Amino acid sequence: MLCRRDLLRAAPAIALASRQDEDPSRTIPDYEKPLFELHKVSRLPVKIASIELLRNGSVYLVRSRSTDGVVGLARTKQIEDFIPILLRRVIPHFIGKDARELETLLDQVYVANYKMAGQAFWVPVASVELSLWDLLGKVAGKPVGELMGGVLRREIPVYLSGSERNTTAEEEVEIYVRAVAATGARAVKFKIGGRMSRNADAYPGRTRRMMPLARKRLGDEIVIYADANGSYDSRVAVEVGRMLEELKVGFFEEPCPWEELGETKRVADALSIPVAGGEQDASLWRFNWMIENRVVDIVQPDINYNGGLVRAARVARMARQAKMWIVPHNTQTDAAASNILQFASAIPNIGPFMEFPCRGPQKPASWYSPNFLIRNGVIKVPEGPGLGVEFDPDWLKKAVRVETC
Repeated sequence: MLCRRDLLRAAPAIALASRQDEDPSRTIPDYEKPLFELHKVSRLPVKIASIELLRNGSVYLVRSRSTDGVVGLARTKQIEDFIPILLRRVIPHFIGKDARELETLLDQVYVANYKMAGQAFWVPVASVELSLWDLLGKVAGKPVGELMGGVLRREIPVYLSGSERNTTAEEEVEIYVRAVAATGARAVKFKIGGRMSRNADAYPGRTRRMMPLARKRLGDEIVIYADANGSYDSRVAVEVGRMLEELKVGFFEEPCPWEELGETKRVADALSIPVAGGEQDASLWRFNWMIENRVVDIVQPDINYNGGLVRAARVARMARQAKMWIVPHNTQTDAAASNILQFASAIPNIGPFMEFPCRGPQKPASWYSPNFLIRNGVIKVPEGPGLGVEFDPDWLKKAVRVETC
């Protein structure tokens, strides 16, 4: 909970940030410049009265409320690992502020906490940011995609992901042959290598058996992607990449450990197949450097790990200027899937398919609507205000407020 000591500690930082914003000598890098016109949401300030973390079973939500009583709700990702940062560092920064200043607030909360930067910080920020996007959309009576510049797509083609390494090559291919048939998906991604494994495969020969078999079973009409999760050094990654080129694989994701940018660039320079990466990254400067130096050909920020929709859209702007696709990393399929759908509905330079984990028949849930089911290879973008998700009132009543760490 926010105590008097927190308020006193925050006040000088807030005042300093305000004075710095007014300083004409202050220079903002291009990748950090504002993107959206959120003051058009309302003529009057949308003051943030409260932000709470709620839990129902294993599901966590962030609920924001304006002084006018409008409520925003967002499903979180992995927030249980970072609750102290959310409650102590992030939420207090936003209370009492104008939600229309969302972009500035995100930049300021980073400045106030820059020594904590990384996924452990940006996941809590994203949880709050997404809740405030939902709130702003409800104030405006429009979906988030409209607030992000306008809806360009009403349905999003997806590629099936969620591949595992504890199966045989034959079992994994069979799983996705069936999943493609069940969903009508036109693209699928396989996990190759052993995951940060220093060139070791999940078992000897699995990757070189699985990928040709996948092309044979799925045919040439299905787009196939490959994700190594940093399994290789550049030498072996290039060897594997040559095989993937022969199989006409659409992109080669994270061939080398994500921090080893030099290794990844050597792979991208050597291959004609596009190299993708960025899911672990949470630095706009780092994304800018990766794009300018063509470390990757496709950028893949995770909307949560990188701090939310605003920062993902800033990465998209960098990529667009370099004539590159953005294909965000996504592991969320329930109510939180609205995040990537709203993003993809409005961003011009997304790739042909967005990531959506699916290994078999989808099971509808009752605690939220709409359910994001794949039909003919696409998912419909929710059209309701905000993120477009409605939570069952009875389910929501059972959610308890998380007040301590």
